[in-house]
Amino acid sequence: MKISEKQNWNRWLIVVIYAMAMAWVESAVVFYLRSMIDRIEPYQPNPLPIIGGFASVELPREFATMVMLFAVGCLAGKTWRARIGYAVVAFGVWDIFYYVFLKIICDWPHSLLDWDILFLLPMPWWGPVIAPVLISLLMILWGTFATQFERDPISPLSNWRAWILNFAGVVLALYVFMSDAISVSLRGLDAIRTALPEKFNWPLFNFALLLMAAPVFQIVRQFLRQKQQMRSEAVATKVFSCVSNLEN
Repeated sequence: MKISEKQNWNRWLIVVIYAMAMAWVESAVVFYLRSMIDRIEPYQPNPLPIIGGFASVELPREFATMVMLFAVGCLAGKTWRARIGYAVVAFGVWDIFYYVFLKIICDWPHSLLDWDILFLLPMPWWGPVIAPVLISLLMILWGTFATQFERDPISPLSNWRAWILNFAGVVLALYVFMSDAISVSLRGLDAIRTALPEKFNWPLFNFALLLMAAPVFQIVRQFLRQKQQMRSEAVATKVFSCVSNLEN
């Protein structure tokens, strides 16, 4: 793999700065909302109280945030691989710094094991803070390799096994996050809204995280293999040059 021109790193840095700025806005909005409903710490009875038209505004706001993160990836990348890479870098940075800035604003979370409501679509996702942070780190790692290093031309289907494993991991992780809401879903919306998780399924989540990491392992392996190939070619060229000089 050849390192891309400096301009790509500049794009990466701009995307990271943009995501950090969005993280501050997200933290501020969440702080306002949780202050108004007295839920700075989300893990307490009736975690999602019905107040005014908050729900009808909050759900589209979350969707709009995803659109903004994907849009900056589309603007930064030249190919679809790079666009997706920049988008997942933006998401990962945004998610991690959301918690960093919340800690600065309201001294929460108290630890990486604190429960949080991660998303509301299609139903509440519950998990310890460290769970989305670990996923975000994987996203940043893959996105950085995908945007900053060129790879030899290969068929898009060559990595299909890694992406199937990744998809399976995503499905498992979503189930872990929404399992408590799913278990009470037949009781109606109020039961989903007031459900509190009692235990996080770490074994299943860790397995899901390992599956989600498959594309990261794949792209790192390709990078190391191609880097070794470039070194071997450089050594062979140097040896050939030395032999040619001796013959002359």
